[in-house]
Amino acid sequence: MSLEQYARERPAMRARLIEHRRRRSLQLGEHCTWSFEDRLTVQYQVQEMLRTERIFEAAGIAEELEAYNPLIPDGSNLKATVMIEYPDPDERERRLAQLRGFADRCWMRVGGFDRVYAIADEDLDRESEDRTSAVHFVRFEFTAGMIGALGADATLAAGVDHPAYHFEIEPLPDALRRSLLRDFG
Repeated sequence: MSLEQYARERPAMRARLIEHRRRRSLQLGEHCTWSFEDRLTVQYQVQEMLRTERIFEAAGIAEELEAYNPLIPDGSNLKATVMIEYPDPDERERRLAQLRGFADRCWMRVGGFDRVYAIADEDLDRESEDRTSAVHFVRFEFTAGMIGALGADATLAAGVDHPAYHFEIEPLPDALRRSLLRDFG
């Protein structure tokens, strides 16, 4: 949308997006949230960036789309923003040091299939020798058999099996499973 059109439609779009994100979020324990991305969440992020930076020229818009479009699932995968959340800054720094390799230990599983581990941070490395980042971008690649089983009402599970953080949910809430199933279509 143009900046002018987005300014008019922003309140309604923001309300719609808040509800949409709520339905596509997964809390894994006290300190980890996955927010599953799709075309609508990415469109909102791009529109907000264009608005904030006052970008209206084609080259600038293309640059933002190039940066954000890889977050949109492309038919064989689910993509999520993983947030590690500790409110106290000292505890957060201590825990992020203990959680190196965290994003690679995030997984999903369809029915009786094997776990699918995340492919993390393809755009840039978000870990140092000392700590991991509090935010990671992950992709879960599924086989055609897994997608077919999910479409035939197989359960979907998710978890983290890092030595310093372990949590799993099985099955995921049906509303979330149905929403994520649309990402394969």
